[in-house]
Amino acid sequence: MKRGLVVILFAFLGWLLCFATIGIGMALTSIQTALVIHAIAAPIIFTSLSLVYFRKYNYTSPFVTAIIFIGFVVFMDFFVVALAINHSFEMFTSFLGTWLPFVLIFLSTFITGVFVNRKKVV
Repeated sequence: MKRGLVVILFAFLGWLLCFATIGIGMALTSIQTALVIHAIAAPIIFTSLSLVYFRKYNYTSPFVTAIIFIGFVVFMDFFVVALAINHSFEMFTSFLGTWLPFVLIFLSTFITGVFVNRKKVV
């Protein structure tokens, strides 16, 4: 139970930081600029969190961790952002705003996990 909560906590923290990035970006710049910043920040945020997670906890494989992280992000974006805040699914039509960050979050988490775990073996 504790291990599952740790993974979810990291996923939540990543989603929260991405949510703050897009929120602050939209308040200070244009939507387009905020989306670009978010697309750049998302993999940086999740790489950083993944480094900490894999070095300190490493309870799940890189693939499982990437699935959990992106699954949590998609869940929160669907239920919190799209349904509760925007009252619209329009965000899911944006490659730059939604799909690119999803792919980058998955890849950055997975690659970080592979890299950290490979270094442990060597």
